[in-house]
Amino acid sequence: MLTRIKEFFTQRILDAEETDQSPEKLAVAALLIEVMVIDDDLAESELASITQSLSNLLALSADDIEELITLSRSEVENATSLYEFTRQINQHYDLEKKKQLMVSLWRVAYADGVLDKYEESIIRKIADLIHLRHAEYIQCKLAAREPV
Repeated sequence: MLTRIKEFFTQRILDAEETDQSPEKLAVAALLIEVMVIDDDLAESELASITQSLSNLLALSADDIEELITLSRSEVENATSLYEFTRQINQHYDLEKKKQLMVSLWRVAYADGVLDKYEESIIRKIADLIHLRHAEYIQCKLAAREPV
């Protein structure tokens, strides 16, 4: 999945010069989408949450978001590692931005009203990979439950 998402961003979203300058955009999209598709139960509320997050965080068009989601759903079984994306987050994001990302990940997981064990597990892995302390992880989890 990660390779195809990267190709999508390179071809459709980022121009060639910006690709090297904005790897964190790709990372944010990939992590949000991974949380959305991990439980194989895509609710409309999750799609709405991921669409809103991608639109707000990356300024993507509705057509690009739809294509990216479709691509991700078809490729989720081929995912191998989150490291290449969390590495980009660590290089480009300060603690506050990491926490904002974590809240967005939790909002996607909570969007359908059911926190699946796979969603919680992948968010925990991401938190560890972006070096959030347990207290920050819990703080973000609680913040995601509050209305926007």
